Amino acid sequence: MGSGELLAVSDLHVAAGENKDIARELRPGSDHDWLLVAGDVGELSDDITGTLEMLAGRFEKVVWVPGNHELWTPKQDPLQLRGEARYLELVRRCRELGVVTPEDDFPVWTGRGGPVTIAPLFVGYDYTFRPAGTSTKEEALAVAHDSGVVCTDEFLLHPDPYPSRDAWCRARLDYSEKRLADCDPDLPTVLVNHYPLVRQPTDVLWYPQFAQWCGTTHTADWHLRHRAAAVIYGHLHIPRTTFYDGVRFQEVSIGYPREWKRRGLPDELLRRVFPEES
Repeated sequence: MGSGELLAVSDLHVAAGENKDIARELRPGSDHDWLLVAGDVGELSDDITGTLEMLAGRFEKVVWVPGNHELWTPKQDPLQLRGEARYLELVRRCRELGVVTPEDDFPVWTGRGGPVTIAPLFVGYDYTFRPAGTSTKEEALAVAHDSGVVCTDEFLLHPDPYPSRDAWCRARLDYSEKRLADCDPDLPTVLVNHYPLVRQPTDVLWYPQFAQWCGTTHTADWHLRHRAAAVIYGHLHIPRTTFYDGVRFQEVSIGYPREWKRRGLPDELLRRVFPEES
């Protein structure tokens, strides 16, 4: 077994100045640490790649998966690509930096907790985490609009060339399942996705109607079928560790300043995927 720690973080949201300062402070504890970045580095393409370039210069390996914010097309961003074209351009830039993406070969971690296959995933949402009393996407969206709680994705996250975000999600589900099926069956995995792979973490949301933008029921058993030793995710801005079917699920987000100022930042900004007690 090699040396080093497998570390994780998400939802840096570096557009906020205080969060950019936090990102600048993220450093490995050794020359052999890897960093998993579970999405939402920022919205502007230069912020995203600039932050990943900084981190790639510090950690032995950086693995990135996109969050919904990276896939927005803000008017002020010089990169005006939409949907899949935007995602693939970010992948191209990551490859220039040596950052691993969901389109690359899955690396094997051999430090503490290894060997395990690190599986970066880009699986979105399909409106199947619906509010109680609704049975269709249309009903779920109507509840959200009536309450005034609507994800900005509806306006800035374009699914081109797919007809809808849920159609894009279905395509990514098929692609990811094939990638995972090709993993070494003798090794456990660490599954990394921006959204939780099970619905339970969304049960504590202040606005339960927001859950429909937080994942898909089609990944509910992936942690079992794909031998997960741990699942890393973000998006909810509720950093914590929970267990489902005996598998460790870690939400590793930093979140917005208004959130972390209220709850306080953790003593260790980078979460260890395999802490000593495991």
